[in-house]
Order: sequence, then C-alpha cells, then structure tokens
Amino acid sequence: MRQEMRGFEDGQIDGPPVRRRPRRLSQLFAQMARDADGPVSISYIRDQLGDRSFAALVVFFALLNMIPLPPPSSAILGLPLVMVSAQMMYGSKRAWLPRFIMDKSLSPETFRSVMDRVIPRLVSLEKMIRPRYWPFWRRQGDRFVGFLCLFMAIVVTLPIPLGNWLPAFSTGLMSLALIERDGILLAIGAIVGVVALVVIVAVFGSATALIGFLWSSNFLHM
Repeated sequence: MRQEMRGFEDGQIDGPPVRRRPRRLSQLFAQMARDADGPVSISYIRDQLGDRSFAALVVFFALLNMIPLPPPSSAILGLPLVMVSAQMMYGSKRAWLPRFIMDKSLSPETFRSVMDRVIPRLVSLEKMIRPRYWPFWRRQGDRFVGFLCLFMAIVVTLPIPLGNWLPAFSTGLMSLALIERDGILLAIGAIVGVVALVVIVAVFGSATALIGFLWSSNFLHM
C-alpha cells in the first residue's frame, strides 16, 4: 500500500494498457510459412488465424480461386468459399468445413512457394488500407460482408473460363476490408463485384446471341 502511495506521489502511476494493433494477415501467413515443418492443412490454417478465421479464410480461398485453372476447378475451389461466406453471414462463431476439405494439406515447400507469391502482393495492398469510414457495428459488418461475399462466391462457382477471377478478387477485397474495418476498400470491392457481374452478363449474353445466330443460320440452310 505504501509503495502504491509512493508511486502516486512520485507521479509514476501507470495508465490504461496500450492496445496493440492486431497482426496483419500478411504477417500471420508469413509466420505460418516460417513455422511450417510438416504438411499445412486447412484445419491448421483456420486454427492459426484465430478469431479472424472467417474473413481471413475467405481471403485465402479467394486467392486460390484467382489462380487460372480449368473450369471444373472453380466449382471445387469455390465450394469452401461459399460455405465460409455463408457461415460468416449467419454469424457463426467458428468456421466449419467438411472433414475432407479440412484435411487437405500442402507440403511445407509448396505452402512457402505459394506464400512467396501471395505475401508481397498482400503487403502492398495492406499499405493502402487502414480503419476508416466503417459504417457497421462488428456483427452487422460481419453479416453484411458475409452476404456480399456469399453472392460473389456463388458467381465464382459458375463454369466460366477465367470468369472467376474478378468475383474472387472482389470477395478478397471485401474480406480484407472487414478485417481492417476499411469502408473505402469495402466500396472498391463492391464496385469490382458489380464490374464482374456486368462482364459475366455480357459474356453470357454474347454467347447466347452467338448460339442463337448459328442455330438460326443452320436452320435456314436446312
């Protein structure tokens, strides 16, 4: 008690603890890459991301869907993106995925190789984002962004060659906006999503018109 009073008289009373800024997603991925000494599973990644597992997992799966792969892969890689986004929209406490997805893993070398490509781009993006103009309370923001990400994730699963890149990019931007509480980035992600929908509708419309033209031409020449 005397020591406390002496500290008070000397003006050495500590103030409230300084709140540390949570580590950014790029730092978490870099730490996982450094610590990886065995297969890196989806389950391990989810556990390492902690309380940010929903938005961070959406970013992770969005990045996977931005890799140009044959059309069937979008349906396969888009499935976990749909499931995690839906759970985020419904306000689940912990991300859940089927066991066969959770057990999927990459070798440490492959995981580091992927992170070597992802982390520099993520760092460059994180330099431009910060908490600003966020219009939601925590749960409201989670559910609203979850709804937008779910819609775009469903678009990602459509079998359109290279048509999943823009929707996946939009989903990743909006999830990063949720992590950092950046309202400007959220708006940019939503705009990218609208552009993606316009492009996809234009592609479908052009394809439908072309098929109709070819069909009518063949019919007339019969």
